[in-house]
Amino acid sequence: MPMIDVYAPSDLFPVSADRQLAEELTAALLKAEGVANLARRIPTTPVRTFIECPLDRDTAAQGSARTVRVQVVTPPGVLSRAGQKQLVAEATEIVARSRAIRVRRGRTWVLLTEAAEGGWGIAGTAFGKEEFAALAARKK
Repeated sequence: MPMIDVYAPSDLFPVSADRQLAEELTAALLKAEGVANLARRIPTTPVRTFIECPLDRDTAAQGSARTVRVQVVTPPGVLSRAGQKQLVAEATEIVARSRAIRVRRGRTWVLLTEAAEGGWGIAGTAFGKEEFAALAARKK
């Protein structure tokens, strides 16, 4: 059950971009995990969130930098090193295609985070390998 959050200035993407970003980033993540068809079997996978920040970010090198941050949280070990590289490259491209106001690709940050074993909770259940395996088995 990965979670994808996109943080960006509120005027950076067109109003209609939320759904497209969610769908394309989700597809890229599932592809990088090697489970592109999993979303059909487990409809709650992944959780998709788009969050807009009203202000630009300041960086040490530049004030008011127009940046986008894509944060992907996954269960432990679901992305191989090749999958990490693939996802970062593809997420950067998806963001670049979606922007109405062009921003350098160097201003798109992709953060890959693994939740600790058992450190993922939804609907009152702390999920670890056993719980994910049981959920996947029920949905087959």
